[in-house]
Formats: sequence, C-alpha cells, structure tokens
Amino acid sequence: MKKFVTLILALALTLSLAACGGNNASPSGSASSAGSDAASSGEAGFTTAVDGVLSMATEATFPPYEYYDGDAIVGIDVEIAQAIADKLGLELQVTDIAFDSIIPGVQSGKYDLGLAGMTVTDERLEQVNFSDSYATGVQVVIVKEGGKVTSVDDLFADGASNVIGTQTGTTGFLYATWDIQDAGLGEVKSFAKTTDAVEALKNGQVDCVILDNEPAKALVAANEGAGLSILDTEYAVEDYAAAISKDNTALLEAINGALKELIADGTVQSILDKYIGK
Repeated sequence: MKKFVTLILALALTLSLAACGGNNASPSGSASSAGSDAASSGEAGFTTAVDGVLSMATEATFPPYEYYDGDAIVGIDVEIAQAIADKLGLELQVTDIAFDSIIPGVQSGKYDLGLAGMTVTDERLEQVNFSDSYATGVQVVIVKEGGKVTSVDDLFADGASNVIGTQTGTTGFLYATWDIQDAGLGEVKSFAKTTDAVEALKNGQVDCVILDNEPAKALVAANEGAGLSILDTEYAVEDYAAAISKDNTALLEAINGALKELIADGTVQSILDKYIGK
C-alpha cells in the first residue's frame, strides 16, 4: 500500500485551476496535445505533462472499462480517472492508443497515467509504478460450440496442443505463454485487439480466447448466434491499478490520496455498479 500524503491532497484540493467535466479523445495512436515537456502543477507538489491537465492513455476496445460511445471514450476507467482529476483540480484528457504502447508512453512522460484494465505484474513494476488497486479483474476463457476446448482442464491435459488467442501485451497473453506455450501444451497467438482474437475464434484460427471477464461477456453478447460461450472456471483473478511514471512519485501519492477518498465515500463502487452491476 502506497503512503497517503495528506498535505499533498489538501493542497491539490485548493488548486485554483478549473476542473473540466468532459473528455477529449484523440485518434488511436495519436499523441496527446499535452506535449513532451512536463509542467509544474504549482502548489500541489506534483507535475503533469501539461499544467492543469491529467493525461490518461488507454486502449478503448475493452468494455466496460473503456470503449467508444459515438466519438467519446467512456467506461469505468474513464469515470474513475475523471473523479481523480476532479479531486486534484485538473482537466482530464483521454487518448486511445495501442495497449502495448501505454507503459512506454507513461515511462516517457508523454502521458501522466495509464488506465486500461491493467494488472500489476513484476515485469510491469520494473517499468512503472502502480497506484493502489481500484477494481478486481477475472481472466476467463471463451470457447466456440463444438470446439476442442470444453473446460479449463483441457488446456493443461497431457498431450494438449491447443491454439490460444489473446490480446498482445495483456496478462491473458502472459499467462497463456507461461502456463501453456512454455510448457509445450499449445501455441499462443496474439492480436492487436480483443475483437480480432474473437473473430479468429469464430473463424477456427484459434481454439479459445483468454481475456478479462467483463469484456468477454460483452464480446459474447455482441456475437450472439456465433456459438460462443465462457467457461465456468476462472482462469485467474487479479487487481487493476493505474500505471504512473517512476519519475513522478509525487503524482502517484496524490492519485493514491484521491483514490483513498473516492473508495471511502463510495464513488468508485458506484462507478463499478453502474457498469457491472451489484
């Protein structure tokens, strides 16, 4: 648990900067208008890529955490980031980029934080810091009716040789690589988007897809009639957190302070309930 710095949060709450309630979604892969030079957030004690703005990098094909509603990026992560920005007296700016570009973008200071249903792993901790957890994710397996995989046990059976679909850079990809491919029990194919992996499953290019439960449910529902279903057994359980540059520990502390308040007053739970249900 990261240390909560009361003074930093108190000063952040007194910022004279006007908080903006809207989000600006940039095209996929494009740069935020924040620029590359960090600017001081004044008395708050932390810096952001541009003064008065909290820039969030995400990959907006991960409902209900982030997805497009028309031209706007919406979802759990966007609303939580907006609530944090409001607490810190900042305007939120959201940019949609490839998932495996988020951590490099945060490392370089191009974006202040990455929020994309991202799990804390040892490998990622070598690159960035993570906030306190704000939600729990469950990795599940999508299969197609009549396919080779009918249970999670089939993935680990002696002589198994399944082809596993995942999204590049996700923990689903990492788990499948470590547990299945490295053990000689199958092959992992990675795709740029979860939707691409599901299309590969429908077309018979992969035998199953491993991804997070909530996006999995949305994708199965969106492909009604395709014979897709989610196996009952969970593949893994993990915590989601925000990625922040190791060079900006003051911002990490401020975000953790805001998160602590938002969890305590029920804001985070109300956002989760809005999208996932009680």
